[in-house]
Amino acid sequence: MAEPEFPHDAPLGGQANASASASGPDGHEGARAKAEWRGLQGDVEGLANVAAEQGRGLLDAARLQAQDYVERRKGEAAQSVQDLARSLRGSGRDMSDKPHVRAFFDSAADGLETLGTSIERRSLNDFYGEAEALARRAPVAVAVGTFMVGLLAARFIKSSNAPDEHGTVAGDPRDSFRA
Repeated sequence: MAEPEFPHDAPLGGQANASASASGPDGHEGARAKAEWRGLQGDVEGLANVAAEQGRGLLDAARLQAQDYVERRKGEAAQSVQDLARSLRGSGRDMSDKPHVRAFFDSAADGLETLGTSIERRSLNDFYGEAEALARRAPVAVAVGTFMVGLLAARFIKSSNAPDEHGTVAGDPRDSFRA
């Protein structure tokens, strides 16, 4: 009968134990190897549990930090929107001789004030849920919007690498080969 490859594969039972004890030192080494294997398994399981717990703690800390950051930025964004609404309403007051234009400014300012208040009241989960619902309702619009944002970002990056008066881009690796 062939020896098992791993200690945990060794058959348990009277006959196996008898043959292991009859084999002298090999039986003792097999039992010791099996005990070491079980100890190693326990160590690995313990390390895995510690790593998982630390990972959960790290994720929780990162989530709390992100939520705190978003909450602070959310307040700043709401304040900016409300400031814009006040400024727009002030611009509309100067148009007293044109009531239709003034009504347009007032309506836009009302909408911005509502948006600012809505930003303040909602949580990050609310915004995420609305974005997810929009993506499910109109996936094509989201895809087109994402594509447009990508194009704008590419144009912005390209324009920030504008060539100098010699027609070269600063930091261009081909500069060393030009005369």
